[in-house]
This record gives sequence, C-alpha cells and structure tokens, in this order.
Amino acid sequence: MKNLNVLVSLITEDNDYQLEQAVSAQTAGLKVGASVEIIYAGNDAVRQTQQILTYVQDPAKRPDAILVEPVGTGMPQIAKAAVSAGIAWGVINTEVDYISDLRQHSMVPIFGLLSDHTQIGRIQGQQISSIIEQGCVLHIEGPSVRDVARMRTQGMRETKPPTVDVKTLKGDWTQKSGYNAVKSWLSLSTSKQLHIGLIACQNDDMAIGARRALEEISNPQERDNLLSLPIIGCDGLPRSGQAWVKQKRLAATVVSPPIMGSALELLASSLQKGSQPPERTIVAPSSFPTLKELTDLYKRASGASASS
Repeated sequence: MKNLNVLVSLITEDNDYQLEQAVSAQTAGLKVGASVEIIYAGNDAVRQTQQILTYVQDPAKRPDAILVEPVGTGMPQIAKAAVSAGIAWGVINTEVDYISDLRQHSMVPIFGLLSDHTQIGRIQGQQISSIIEQGCVLHIEGPSVRDVARMRTQGMRETKPPTVDVKTLKGDWTQKSGYNAVKSWLSLSTSKQLHIGLIACQNDDMAIGARRALEEISNPQERDNLLSLPIIGCDGLPRSGQAWVKQKRLAATVVSPPIMGSALELLASSLQKGSQPPERTIVAPSSFPTLKELTDLYKRASGASASS
C-alpha cells in the first residue's frame, strides 16, 4: 500500500483536547506510515467547510482520507463530495445519519468514531450527586450547534439529584469562554441571589477558565466563598484535567481520551484489508477520581463540617 496521506480537520487550537487529538493523529500516523496534515477551523463551521472543500476540489492537494471533528453539523454535502472524489471519510465525535447511505455506493472507508457523550454527561451527573444532594449547579455548556453539548446535558440531567437545580451558561469549549461566561454572570445582581453549590463544565478548559474568573473577584470574602465551591469538568487529559484535579484546582473530571489516532489506525487497517471499518464505534468514558473515591471524599468533608 502506498504512503497514506490524511487530512485531519479539528475545531480549534485554543483547547487542550483538540491539541491532544492532533498529537494522537500524528502519533498514529508514524505508527502506520501515514503522512498527516492537521488544520484548525478556529471554531468557525463555515471556515471549516471552505478549508475541506479546498482539499477536495484541488487534485494537487487531494488527500487519500479526511478525518474531521466538525465545528457544527456533520457536513453531509462535504462528505458526499469527498467520497465522490475517492476520498475516505471519517467523522469524529459527532452523530451523523448519512454514513450508511454513503457506504452503499462507495468502496472507500466511511465511518464514525465518537466518545459516548451521553454517558459522559451521565457520569458528570453522578459526580454532582456524589458531591451535593441539593441546591443549584452553575452549568457551563458547549455550543448548541453541535450535538455533543446536547448529549452531555441530557446525560447529566438523567443522573443528577432531582433536588439539584441547574443554571446554564454558554461557552465554546475554550478557557476564555468559561472565563467570560462566569465573569458576565458575576456582574449580574441575580448571581448573588443564586445559592450555587457546584460549578459543572462540559470540558476542563471551560472549567479552569471559570475558576480563573473566580480568582479575580476583588472582595476577599466573596472570592474565598466561591473558590471553595467544587468545580468539575470533562475530557480528563493527563496533563490538564487530571493534573488540575490532583492540584485540587478541579474537584473531578470525566476522562474521554483523544480518539483521532484510533480513527486513523482504523482507517489504515481498513485500507490494508480492502474492507469497510465498523459504521459507528463508540468509546467509553470514566470518572476521575472514581465515583466511590469522590463520594467518600465529600461524605468525609460533610461529616467533618457537621461535627465541628
């Protein structure tokens, strides 16, 4: 098999998970002998579409395969154009309904690979339940243009305690957006009336951005009170989310490992065998720390508080 040229299209450079997606793709490329080019869409769905079309339409730039984590929708028309040009297509971390149809009329690999985002949300809801039994959660959600945010929210609401209310703010997966969301919320007079017991964010970057906004509060008592709140996130990369939990900057995270490298290995294996990979592969997440460890920690803390 000739050297495989793969274009990897990612959402943004301003997000640790996306950067780790790039690293995992490059590592897998070395492993399978593929040439990997990484491009970033700057959190802009239109820009991402235009970037990919440039590669599809120019024979001199045309790759053997495109692996894309969409900013917005699953890009069915772009997928169709790519496959029609003989380009293999893998869509990452986004539910799409067109793969089955495309596979019926093409010989190139076409597949989806995604983390179980509903289960990520369920685990976060269980983490909330391990930490607080009632009150209000300040919830920073990803952009609504992607089903990732919707699925994580749905899962979280399934497992959080029914006695816990949720106040939702919007972010875009970056630290800056988490910071701005909490900064704006703090400026509202109603923020003082909401008795927040925990801050839950749909990724670790937004969680650490939220913490940074709390650290900048000028009133020492208010700052200390809010910084004592547990903050939880998702993604759980060893050098960011897991490290922040160990440093006690976050209370917990949900580990959802980078999967772009797995997608590339799946692609290479399919091309070598001359077969289609599974139509849809889902990767399971896990809690960090474990739910038992988290429950034990906060039960001890509440017991110590009650006895003092």
